[in-house]
Amino acid sequence: MPSQAVWTLRETLIVAVLGAVFGVLYLGWVQVWLVLQAVFGPVTMDLVMGFWFIVSIIAAAIIRKPGVALVSEVMAAAVQVLLGSPAGLLLLLTGLVQGAGAEAVFAVTRWRRYSLLVLMAAGMGAAVFSFIYTWIRFDYGSLAPGLLVTMFLLRLASGALLGGLLGHVIVKALYRTGVLAGLAIDRDTRTSHG
Repeated sequence: MPSQAVWTLRETLIVAVLGAVFGVLYLGWVQVWLVLQAVFGPVTMDLVMGFWFIVSIIAAAIIRKPGVALVSEVMAAAVQVLLGSPAGLLLLLTGLVQGAGAEAVFAVTRWRRYSLLVLMAAGMGAAVFSFIYTWIRFDYGSLAPGLLVTMFLLRLASGALLGGLLGHVIVKALYRTGVLAGLAIDRDTRTSHG
């Protein structure tokens, strides 16, 4: 575990802002899902699910401390609830489950590794946790085995690509602007290049 597990005020504010921004984006992503569902049918949720994991990956890659992935995802869910999402308070549990899936992967690395592969694995961790949750919530046991496997593989791919890979791209773009100077990502990047 990092020697300084306590969050600074700046880190806390960044997590809160990211949670707020992605809470709004997550609500907008529901509309994308609904449009695509008309084309691709019921597996569409699994195709697009990875985007709903992205804040946990971005926040963790920037701050690099325990709890960041989990808290940022719950914050995004809380913002959606406050903005009147029809899913209501159940979104808090959804955010908790998804954030825990990403956090579990960072915990395995002891919050020390944030490579592209680790970020993609975190997206897949969120996918696994969310799949278990939706299995219970929507009684996936009654679905055909072939459909279940397809849904699971699509969700894993979505978590890796829309969560991990896209999260990596966004973090790199933010880093190049200089706004992340002085944060853990900046210190680690300078150390690895120095």
